[in-house]
Amino acid sequence: MTGRNWLGAALLTAAVALAGAPADAASGKLVLYTSQPNADAQQTVDAFKAKNPGVEVEWIRDGTTKVMAKLRAEFAAGAPQPDVLLIADSVTMAGLKKEGRLMAYPGAPVAPYDPALYDKDRTWFSTKLITTGIVYNTAAPMKPRSWKDLLKPEAKGQIAMPSPLTSGAAMIHLESLTGDPALGWDYYKGLADQGAVASGGNGGVFKAVAGGEKLYGVVIDFLPIRQKAKGSPVEFVFPTEGVSAVTEPVAILKTAKNPEAARAFVDFLLSKDGQELASSMGYLPADPTVAPPPGFPPRSGIKVMPFDPDKALADEQKDKKAFAELFGG
Repeated sequence: MTGRNWLGAALLTAAVALAGAPADAASGKLVLYTSQPNADAQQTVDAFKAKNPGVEVEWIRDGTTKVMAKLRAEFAAGAPQPDVLLIADSVTMAGLKKEGRLMAYPGAPVAPYDPALYDKDRTWFSTKLITTGIVYNTAAPMKPRSWKDLLKPEAKGQIAMPSPLTSGAAMIHLESLTGDPALGWDYYKGLADQGAVASGGNGGVFKAVAGGEKLYGVVIDFLPIRQKAKGSPVEFVFPTEGVSAVTEPVAILKTAKNPEAARAFVDFLLSKDGQELASSMGYLPADPTVAPPPGFPPRSGIKVMPFDPDKALADEQKDKKAFAELFGG
C-alpha cells in the first residue's frame, strides 16, 4: 500500500468510527413537570431512564391548569424549576412560546411527523394524539357516523358533551369544529337547539352515555375504547369530517438547568421506542409509522382536523364567551 493509499484508508477508518460512536450520554438531574396520569408518568420516566441511566429524573405531576399555576408562581419569583414540560395541549405551549419561555430544539427527530404536530420554530413537539369523537350507547336507535348526525331528531335531548369552560380538550374541539367551514358556529347553535348538555369534563360524559342517562356523547377516544373492551355497552366513532386532537406536547424551558438531558428526553418521546410506549399505554401515537393500540382503526382511517394553536390562543376568551351564551356557564 502506498503512503497516500494508507493515509486515505486510515482517514476513512477514523471517519467510520466517529460516525458510529455514540454521542456523549446525558447525565445529571432532569426536572420534569407533567400532566400525564401518575401511572403513565412513571412508565415514561422509567423507560427514559432505561435508555439514559446517567440521568436522575425528578418529576411533579398535576393537571395542566395546576402545573401552569405552579410554574407561573415560579416565573413570578424568578425561579422556574423544570427543565422540560410534558402537558396536555399546544395552546398552552403557544402561550409560553409567545412569552419567550421556550427553548428551540432545531435537531429534534421529527422526520416522520406531520409538520402540523410541532411548532414551526421547533419549540414544542406533539407526542401523541388524544382525539375527540362520538360515543354512543349500543341501545341507541341511530348509529352516528358524522358530526352532523348529532343534529338528527333521534339525538334531540340525548347528547352530553364536556364544556370548553372547564376542559382543555373540549376547548380545542370547539376551536377545531368552529374553524371548519362545513360546521362552524352554526353547528354549535344546532347542538344547543338539540338540548345538548355541556358540563364538566370527559369522564362525566362517558359515564352518562355508558349508564344510559344519555345516548350520545362527545368524548376523548381512549375512555370508550378501553371500557368497551371491558364490556361497557358503548361504541366510539371517528366522524367522517375528522376529529379534533389534544397532542400532549413536550417542550424545553429556556431556563432549563440541564438542556442536554432535556433534549435527550424529547428525543426519547419522539423516537420509535417512545411512540411504541405511548401505544402500549393505549394512546394513538403521534408518529404515523407506529401502530395504534388495540381497538383503534388503522391510522389511515383517522382524519385529524386542522388546528392552529396560535389562532386558538388569540380567540380563546371571545369563543368561551360565545359558547357560554349558547349553553350557559
